[in-house]
Amino acid sequence: MCGIAGILKFNNEPVTVQELKSMTDIIIHRGPDGEGQWINQKLNIGLGHRRLSIIDLSENAKQPMHYANCRYSITFNGEIYNYIELKEGLKKKGFTFNSDSDTEVLLALYHFKKEECLQDIDGMFAFAIWDEVEQVLFCARDRFGEKPFHYYYDNNKFVFASEIKQFWQAGIEKNINSEKLLNYIQNGIIDEENNITKTFYKNILRLDAAHYLRITSGNTISINKYWSINTSTPVFLGTIECAAENFLDLFKNSIRLRLRSDVPVGSSLSGGLDSSSIVMLIDALKGNEIKQNTFSARFKGFAKDEGKHIEEVVKACKNVLVHYTWPDKDYFEKAFNKVTYHQDEPYGSASIVAQYAVMEIAKQNNVTVLLDGQGADEQLGGYSPYYKLYLDELFLYNQRLFKTEFKAYQAFHQESNNYTPITETLRMKLGRYRRKLLNQPLPYKNNLKNALTQHTTHCGLKELLRYADRNSMAHSREVRLPFLSHKLVEFIFSLPDEYKLNNGWTKFILRKAMDNILPNSICWRVDKIGYEPPQNDWLKNEKYKTEIDRVVKALEINVNEISLNSTSNNMDWRLLMGGNYI
Repeated sequence: MCGIAGILKFNNEPVTVQELKSMTDIIIHRGPDGEGQWINQKLNIGLGHRRLSIIDLSENAKQPMHYANCRYSITFNGEIYNYIELKEGLKKKGFTFNSDSDTEVLLALYHFKKEECLQDIDGMFAFAIWDEVEQVLFCARDRFGEKPFHYYYDNNKFVFASEIKQFWQAGIEKNINSEKLLNYIQNGIIDEENNITKTFYKNILRLDAAHYLRITSGNTISINKYWSINTSTPVFLGTIECAAENFLDLFKNSIRLRLRSDVPVGSSLSGGLDSSSIVMLIDALKGNEIKQNTFSARFKGFAKDEGKHIEEVVKACKNVLVHYTWPDKDYFEKAFNKVTYHQDEPYGSASIVAQYAVMEIAKQNNVTVLLDGQGADEQLGGYSPYYKLYLDELFLYNQRLFKTEFKAYQAFHQESNNYTPITETLRMKLGRYRRKLLNQPLPYKNNLKNALTQHTTHCGLKELLRYADRNSMAHSREVRLPFLSHKLVEFIFSLPDEYKLNNGWTKFILRKAMDNILPNSICWRVDKIGYEPPQNDWLKNEKYKTEIDRVVKALEINVNEISLNSTSNNMDWRLLMGGNYI
């Protein structure tokens, strides 16, 4: 895990070491174990790197790294989890290696397969490879967007970086995208569906997840998508028991690969289903010999504190040492500006400050890598609005199952009182029958699958991944996400809806898979909280009230009007966030 930077110039002005070093010095938190800058002989391309040593701690793995008699040069942030298997395959084809690093394996794989190498990789990554022969810069980002890649592009240069703050060090002007900022304050929208690559700064873009970019020394740029979830995959036809067995095998393998490290590995533990599943499977995989360190945020005197659930998981494990951090109002006041600095852009709530505290305590205990449960909710329908989409489909296409599921939904979920089945007029019903006869796409069909796909690969999860990356790297920690193995994700999206939402339960396939592993009170827990701190209490501070009032006056906005029209009730938080940018 590291930080990267690079400059490709199209005019005759040379790239300098000072330019690259200024971009990498500002992100020393991403890589405190070493640094490197490289410029080619033509002086038109330079790569910079900050190193956090995870795999192969020797100098053989330092970056920028070169390959094939210096034809290729790379700066790489991330991990290739299946690098050992890839390396063995490449050795059989005659490739040789000088290090034990995954970076060298990535270079060899690119040399062998070019952009097709991305199909073979199980990992999280953002990297740039310069081909001196073809004079082409190849940049790529992982399938889900776990690792960041930002860039600036004009007629004179192409500049890329891990974090936005690096661009100001490269002399690029800092200009807020006021339209995007106002949209956030008014509507709570951070990532816009139709402008997913835009940041909160003008002319600073992000390479989207599952995309690669090629740019030549002649200033020709192309961007292509290399992976997506195939929603037309044939539906899995096996029983729920068979599906649960397959799910567990894929999940265990994902965890095994993500435990590969030459430094200590631990886990985040919230007490919920997702992180608890990971902690207990690691406990089983590691056995009695290696103690697993877990890290959790607790909130004294807060009704939504998850302590009792965390302790149930720890008690059920054989060899776990739990560490608690207790962020409160005082901690929030001390950490707020630090978190905001590291995030670079607005973030959703004070839960991000609690996450920052978890990464901080992991650093204090010298655990460099943390496994975490992000990604499960978006794939498996973990949020209650997904159940409403499912019920809408059943109401139109399977009334018998609808009645069963609606009754179970009412029993488990308080918000079910607000659910009203969609109204279908006679004309709509006739249109549905007509489409069915003509074998045309049906309205409302696959609404659930489409929503899960959208939130897994477009808006939703990407925001959470950005928060986790910036918070972990602020403390030089690495976060790995077993639920984001693409093989596991592809299997999940082949399952019928009733394997994800069933008899009132969300994430049903995960619960079935973990039924004999997790404590019953965790596996079949109904309520869902997540990292929810006492945000309203934390904001009861005169300085925050003064700042919010300043933003309201500066923007000349009607808070009451916005609150009525907004889908979010997080108005004070959004105004406080906005104050950092006006």
